[in-house]
Amino acid sequence: MLTYLARRSLLVIVTITGVMTILFGLQKLAGDPTIFLLPPEATETERLNLLRQLGLDRPLIIQYISFLTNAATGNIGLSWKYNQPALPIVLEAFPATILLATSALAFSILTAVPLGILAALRRDTWVDTFASGIAVIGQAMPVYWSGLLFILLFSTTLRWLPSMGSEGWLALILPAITLGLNTMARIMRITRSSMLDVLGQDYVRTVRAKGIPEYTILFKHGLRNAAVPIVALIGLQLGGLLGGAVLIETVFSWPGVGRLAVNAVYSRDFPLVQSVALMVTITFSLVNMFVDVLCAMLNPQIRLN
Repeated sequence: MLTYLARRSLLVIVTITGVMTILFGLQKLAGDPTIFLLPPEATETERLNLLRQLGLDRPLIIQYISFLTNAATGNIGLSWKYNQPALPIVLEAFPATILLATSALAFSILTAVPLGILAALRRDTWVDTFASGIAVIGQAMPVYWSGLLFILLFSTTLRWLPSMGSEGWLALILPAITLGLNTMARIMRITRSSMLDVLGQDYVRTVRAKGIPEYTILFKHGLRNAAVPIVALIGLQLGGLLGGAVLIETVFSWPGVGRLAVNAVYSRDFPLVQSVALMVTITFSLVNMFVDVLCAMLNPQIRLN
């Protein structure tokens, strides 16, 4: 286990380095940042002074090494828009995104797993058709479109829930459900498929022939063995939820890193964009490592390589 964790930690470092390298290259491809940071009437002297202050007058390889060295210590640089350290700004907004993503994931799991199990137990019945229909709709409908529909129905027409902001738990319901719809559909389908595969195995028929209660067969022998692909998918979907939060936070004016990233892109605030990417990459990598360990605990036949 310790060897596996050491290898995965090294892989996390390599992944983060690769992401930061890509972002550094994109920053250079975007051109001269002084065009966005200085007024149109700025002189050439003022432009050169700003480049010197930002360290952009040095050779490219020196800039790259300095960038990675500073990033390793959490110093991504000053936000060009706010004139403050970029990473603390992201850390301040990150809990709101984590709350939204975990709430969306909780909604997805609590809805999808029971539906998937029920669809597997009632295969080829109206229950299975209903659950499959929900899965198709959840995967086919874009999150921004479903978000606008929910706002129109529950906020504008019925006036049950707020359409924007983060004041109170009611403001979390619409963005969490909207963000979790696609994930719910995916988890429901993999739950149904995994349960059908497990319940059709010979050992399940043998246990059922011994007269073991059906609920014991379902949860002890069925769901536990079917849980490995479900847990793996949930781990992958959490990373997707963090990425999908960009659209949802913009639609619902949720004060998280997604909305912060959109504003940073519009203002060409590259240190802020890089800080957001760094936090999302670290979170996604750590979640994947945790999911791999959890899958091995659920199924001892899995070897951590």
